[in-house]
Amino acid sequence: MKTILIVEDDNDIHNLIKKILEKEHYKIVDAYSGTEAILILEKGNIDLILLDLMLPGLNGEEIIKKVKNIPIIVISAKISSEDKVDVLLNGANDYITKPFNSEELLARVKVQLRIHDGKINSKELKYKDMIFYEDKHTIYINEKEIYLTKTEYAIIKQLLLNPNQVVTKSKLLELISEDTLDCDENSLKVHISNIRKKIRSVTDEEYIEAVWGIGFKLCE
Repeated sequence: MKTILIVEDDNDIHNLIKKILEKEHYKIVDAYSGTEAILILEKGNIDLILLDLMLPGLNGEEIIKKVKNIPIIVISAKISSEDKVDVLLNGANDYITKPFNSEELLARVKVQLRIHDGKINSKELKYKDMIFYEDKHTIYINEKEIYLTKTEYAIIKQLLLNPNQVVTKSKLLELISEDTLDCDENSLKVHISNIRKKIRSVTDEEYIEAVWGIGFKLCE
């Protein structure tokens, strides 16, 4: 049985989500503030998080930055494209606006659980001074730790799996589409830029190069 953490301070919405999920035999854990959610997550055993953004204590955006290796679906009344893009780029897997359709909610929950179950969690990939740990969404360069968002993780993993090849834009966009709703070439450029900035924070060596008109590859 999958365990889902609902982080929502509105009792009516919280209870509605809980009722929908319990009908599908999910185990539910309740949190009504960001602080309470973090305490629950520290104990482990959560398979998916349904997260409001406007919460007492820590807000949803702060929680997203702290969570690793657990899929997050944001359920928020914020409807602007900027809000959606910000949370997706910072690590949320999906975004649903309130009011929501119960069947759509269940479908998105099932998709994220399926994607998460399919991920390999034990490999260690190496390239030059970079070590990539698949189970931590983390890379080390010269023994310095760099945290990645879920989408950045998917991109760098694909490059490391094909160290001597160009990975096409279409392949990378396919990876982005698994984690976000925003998957075009502009968003890909943003993700690549963010990865490069994180790498440059610990080393002057370049690790990713663009191949004009085709895609990206690891620098030789």
